[in-house]
Amino acid sequence: MIKRDISTELIQASTEYPVVTIFGPRQSGKTTLIQMTFPSKPYFSMEDPDIRLAAETDPRGFLSQMPNGGIIDEIQRTPQLLSYIQGIVDENQQPGFFILSGSHQPELHQTISQSLAGRTAILTLYPFSMNEINHYQAKWDPFELMVIGFYPRIHDRGLKPTRFFNGYFQTYIERDVRSLINIKDLNQFQKFMRLLAGRIGQLINYTSLSNDIGVSSTTIKNWISVLKASYVIYELPPYYENIRKRLVKSSKIYFTDIGLAAYLLDIRSASQLMRDPLRGGLYENLIILEFVKSETNKGIQPHFYFYRDSHGNEVDLLISKGNKLTLIEIKSSETFNIDFLKGVLHFKKIMPNRFSKGLVIYNGKHSLDVKGIEIKNPFIDQDFWFKVE
Repeated sequence: MIKRDISTELIQASTEYPVVTIFGPRQSGKTTLIQMTFPSKPYFSMEDPDIRLAAETDPRGFLSQMPNGGIIDEIQRTPQLLSYIQGIVDENQQPGFFILSGSHQPELHQTISQSLAGRTAILTLYPFSMNEINHYQAKWDPFELMVIGFYPRIHDRGLKPTRFFNGYFQTYIERDVRSLINIKDLNQFQKFMRLLAGRIGQLINYTSLSNDIGVSSTTIKNWISVLKASYVIYELPPYYENIRKRLVKSSKIYFTDIGLAAYLLDIRSASQLMRDPLRGGLYENLIILEFVKSETNKGIQPHFYFYRDSHGNEVDLLISKGNKLTLIEIKSSETFNIDFLKGVLHFKKIMPNRFSKGLVIYNGKHSLDVKGIEIKNPFIDQDFWFKVE
């Protein structure tokens, strides 16, 4: 198992806070990360029914087994422990005393915010980043990688992606969602997931999804909320400021792992994906999540947006740093087209004081600079993934 990019931030956080909490999707490598980083700490998983029963029956007795602190995995299964942990760390302010992890956060995040406010650092671990995955293979074809995905087990064990995602979808996603909300018809939820994958990079239309699936818009909103909370999908909000005639208010949805989206769309090979009409949205998903991982692996909460106005001017990704914005347009094409610059140049014109730099990511062979905008293919310029800011 390789060293994860987030390790440096995790170690630093453990020297400053008595508790470090790591959230992230199932199978993103949280358990391996914390055990590799803190090999001397005792480890307890709340997925184990016997351990969970002991923790629920006698919380104080259970925690007394960790006089020098420890690791509690899948803490969302026993949130009542958090109040007892609060008492322990208030008496013992030793940094890095407890390391907690959780796979989904609706009530857990609120409970941690209340019980451990000021006592815990909170980090988010997604599946492998490009920096990490390059340890397994020097160069990747982006379309091949979109079918394989970024989950560590696939790469560590050479698993067949289709088999992995079939089990992942049924074992983890359906179970986690069922534990949070009452799904009466599982077939409807499965159809919803596939439709959602088919609308990657598009504005969320609750009414349209409701009509296509045959459930209420409220149900669709609940399902999306749970998928976000379980780190299955990532919501990219629109950028707002006092710009006249900008009317778009809906967010866009992306999958935290592009391999799962390809599986749900029944895409099984790179050649099939290259011919698929959704290739542009999937490529966009791949790139945007790499920027997300770049931020979260440094312990930074991403301030990411997209821009679209009523005149059709749009930019795929806006990264906010202070009062400046980096604008990124993402295209799966191998051929550069001057129209790729349209949205970035429009935004630069109307908000020059906010504009920092522009970047077009495409799938071509050449790195270019056109009208002050960088044009790059990060799968050729390998150092790109180490320079993302």
